[in-house]
Amino acid sequence: MPELARVKAVENMALVADVEDMAEVGAEKEKGIAGALTLMRGLDVLGRVAKGDNTLPKISRSLGLNKSTVHRLASTLVDYGFLSFTQREGYALGTRLLELGHAASQQITLTRVSHDHLVRLAADTGDTVNLGVLDGHQVHYIDKIPGTRRIEVRCVIGERQYLRPTGLGKALLLDADEDKLREVYNREAREFPNYRYDLKGWLDIMKTYREGGYALDMDENEDRIRCVSAPIRDLSGKIVAAVSISSAAQYMDDGRLETLKGYVKEVTLTISRELGYKG
Repeated sequence: MPELARVKAVENMALVADVEDMAEVGAEKEKGIAGALTLMRGLDVLGRVAKGDNTLPKISRSLGLNKSTVHRLASTLVDYGFLSFTQREGYALGTRLLELGHAASQQITLTRVSHDHLVRLAADTGDTVNLGVLDGHQVHYIDKIPGTRRIEVRCVIGERQYLRPTGLGKALLLDADEDKLREVYNREAREFPNYRYDLKGWLDIMKTYREGGYALDMDENEDRIRCVSAPIRDLSGKIVAAVSISSAAQYMDDGRLETLKGYVKEVTLTISRELGYKG
């Protein structure tokens, strides 16, 4: 074969190979897009069943898909345990979702979700930031980010404090009814009778805090230490924890306390939403 003809043949073979490679890439891309679309539609089916659509016609109407497509998607979800089906009840969420939900709840721990937010809050304010949960009749400190002030607030992770005088304790009680608040006040009054507020005064201030979605500690737990706190809520809206910003009273005049209310409420709302809260 003459040299020129041989070169042309090689070039043609290379061109054919390039075209085949392009076709293969295009087919893979189309396959990937189709797979993603199927996945999204399957998730849409799960979403409709979660909202009460338990039959093919209902799901089909809600999603604007034909019944055969919905049947194919739903059957696959049943096979993998994401949905269940009975002739009498129709479609329902499957046990596989319970397994995944439990795994998620184990992974999305309160401290893991909240820690970075607490670090930023401490950096932004310069004050000590604490995370606490209700543990029996006390507030349990489960995380602390030290501030940068010259005067450091005394508290350690693992410490427990009473509810009545602390900002965290009050924030954890914002949803409590009056009977529960009376019970807390009277129980702690038996151990520490000398407190700034009498029962009526404490109930009145708790009402104010409940309406504002925050709580204060105005030198009540420790001399010359003040804090502002707000609750964290879970998926159901229940208060599961609280965050406080604490510092020496000289850094916590009324104007700054007002500013910090907004900071701590914003952070606790962000954490709550990461825990599934929809409010």
